[in-house]
Amino acid sequence: MAPARPPIGPASVLSAPRRLLARVRDVMAGAAPAQERLDDIVKIIAADMVAEVCSVYVRRGGDVLELFATQGLEPSAVHKTRLQFGEGIIGDVAQKARAFALADAQQHPNFVYRPETGEEIYHSMMGVPVLRAGRVAGVIAVQNRTQRHYTEEEIETLQTVAMVLAELIAGGELIDHTEILAEELAAARPVRIEGIGLNGGLGVGHAVLHITDLPVADLVADDPDAERCRLHQAFSEMHGSLDELLADDALAEGGEHRDVLETYRLIAEDAGWLTRIEDAIETGLTAEAAVQRVQNDIRARMAKVTDSYLRERVHDLDDLARRLMLHLMGGTGMALAKDLPEHAILIARSMGPAELLDYDHDRLAALVLEEGSPASHVAIIARALNLPVVGRARDIIQQVDAGDLVVVDADNNQVFVRPGDDVLTAFEEGVRHAEDQRERYEELIDQSTETKDGVRIELWINAGLMIDMKHLTEWNADGIGLFRTEIAFMARSKLLGVDEQTRLYKRIMDQADGKPVVFRTLDIGGDKVLPHWGGADGQNPAMGWRAIRVSLDRPALMRQQLRALIRGAGGRELDVMFPMVAEVAEFEAARELLDVELARERANGRTLPAAVRAGVMLEVPSLAFQLPTLLERVDFLSVGSNDLGQFLFAQDRGDARLADRYDMLSPIVLKFLSGIVAECDVRSVPLSLCGEMASRPLEAMALLGLGFRRISLSPSAMGPVKSMIRELDVMALAKQLPDLLVGPEHSVRDRLREIARSQRIHI
Repeated sequence: MAPARPPIGPASVLSAPRRLLARVRDVMAGAAPAQERLDDIVKIIAADMVAEVCSVYVRRGGDVLELFATQGLEPSAVHKTRLQFGEGIIGDVAQKARAFALADAQQHPNFVYRPETGEEIYHSMMGVPVLRAGRVAGVIAVQNRTQRHYTEEEIETLQTVAMVLAELIAGGELIDHTEILAEELAAARPVRIEGIGLNGGLGVGHAVLHITDLPVADLVADDPDAERCRLHQAFSEMHGSLDELLADDALAEGGEHRDVLETYRLIAEDAGWLTRIEDAIETGLTAEAAVQRVQNDIRARMAKVTDSYLRERVHDLDDLARRLMLHLMGGTGMALAKDLPEHAILIARSMGPAELLDYDHDRLAALVLEEGSPASHVAIIARALNLPVVGRARDIIQQVDAGDLVVVDADNNQVFVRPGDDVLTAFEEGVRHAEDQRERYEELIDQSTETKDGVRIELWINAGLMIDMKHLTEWNADGIGLFRTEIAFMARSKLLGVDEQTRLYKRIMDQADGKPVVFRTLDIGGDKVLPHWGGADGQNPAMGWRAIRVSLDRPALMRQQLRALIRGAGGRELDVMFPMVAEVAEFEAARELLDVELARERANGRTLPAAVRAGVMLEVPSLAFQLPTLLERVDFLSVGSNDLGQFLFAQDRGDARLADRYDMLSPIVLKFLSGIVAECDVRSVPLSLCGEMASRPLEAMALLGLGFRRISLSPSAMGPVKSMIRELDVMALAKQLPDLLVGPEHSVRDRLREIARSQRIHI
């Protein structure tokens, strides 16, 4: 048992957090059994923090928190009291992975009283999560009889102690080995995991676990100044290695993937991140432990954030934290990423872009992530390397062992771990089928996009990155029907100036080589949050301050973009499309800004575009009621099916409970679109549709039957949709559709499939 010490007041505790750390470290280094050491530690914490109670709860299987040690509560409650994650204040600390400090815990709505603990006499409570690798391993809590207001410094001290205690909990001595063994045996069975495809393709190989958690041997330091010097030296070395990474041959051609790495380099220079690490060193941690402490806290907090862009930036910081720790440890470990089996399936919770490039990409067959999104930096790099990727593969880290055989089907958003013979046979058939399909689609590239009855259809592609531009020639597309300009902003750490935007738009038009490109002005807000722009607020951000509303309220931002587009055109024709327009007045205000910038460039003697066409993206149903007036003013109209469907049905696209509730092939949607086609035909205004609806062959077939002759789709859908078009008798379909628009059905999907089968269309 550690030697007793006299109680000290809060002021003393705040001036000497390192003293508490040192005492905890001494106990942890002892030879006593883990349970005895844990019992001693709670006594030390209680005395040092002047608390009547200190308790440690350890996470068990099934997200259960078990009381493992206490000073102050009834000893008989140890190993008896259990709480689920989210149950009681202790469960809240674990579930939300954040500290709670309550002057009167019993008044909290989630307070749970367990009579066996005898805690009814204690009012105030402070609890902090024990975090390891960004996951909650347990909870430490202190309690007092009085209504004590715990300070930020006291919370910080207990968080630092929790980090040290995480090593004891993770040592494996506290949890019964049979519990771990049972999980291992359960994990040995074949497993199918669903996710989302971040880059299509198929891959099979053996699992390689991307290890991001480096063991820290020394957690407590005696000389903060020396640790700060080590930190700054490692920071400088890391920057040098990132500069070398930017010279990677695989990225020599540039493009958006290179821009991502440039942005990543800027994140590495973030002074705020460095300051937080320095503050952690001041609490008594070594430089390595301070990096780990800050990153654990960031991971745990950001795990609760729903904004995908902000969550993805945490992955970049994870990558940088690991690199920084490797430099602090002397650089050992980086070479291991190059030592891969011939066909490796890389498995990771998350990754930064540079971490992926540490691996020999010639040996990688696929990448699987527990997290990740299509706009994540690592996904952009993976696309540049043509690597199949499945993201949001829930809990795959817990269900796969290094060396396991893994099948990745990124086309169908699924991963098979330790697959049986039936899955492997199906995979081999899938590979052969995919190769046959690819060959069949490639044969269509140079063939005309005409229906069976001779109607010409224009197939355009959607894009948002320089890397997407290759698909324009790869699929012989007619143009780019939607270039999402906000994606370039989201991949940078600061707003793009006029000159940077001009260079970007010029490169895009140069790559298009004379084919039209429709540039959509910034559609920010909602779920598209820029790192240098305030996040979405309001209860319904998708219906709030976003897109054209932001641009008209911040006209300088719009004018700079329009100026850059005019200059980037460099005498070529320019197509500009304004998103989220809800009424004609908004289009007129945006068009006025465009005219102002044209006049400005003309007055400055600059080259103007050969022609300027201004259009609107019809996504808000209200605009349909002003359609005749709008069509007198616009040069073209494009239907944005993704948001339109959301607004027509009052359906939150991000709510999984509504994912399959409504169908874009309902009579409601088709009748709405039919009316738009009729109005545009009468006034001879070019009409297109972009969005997921155009990317699915059956939905695209319905659009053509309604009268759409130009659709813009994902490049990966070009082959299947073009194949459908060449097998379709569109005029025959057009005669059958009116009967489908007036019925009460939820969806006419099955009836459209029957029509496709009757025409022998392969869908």
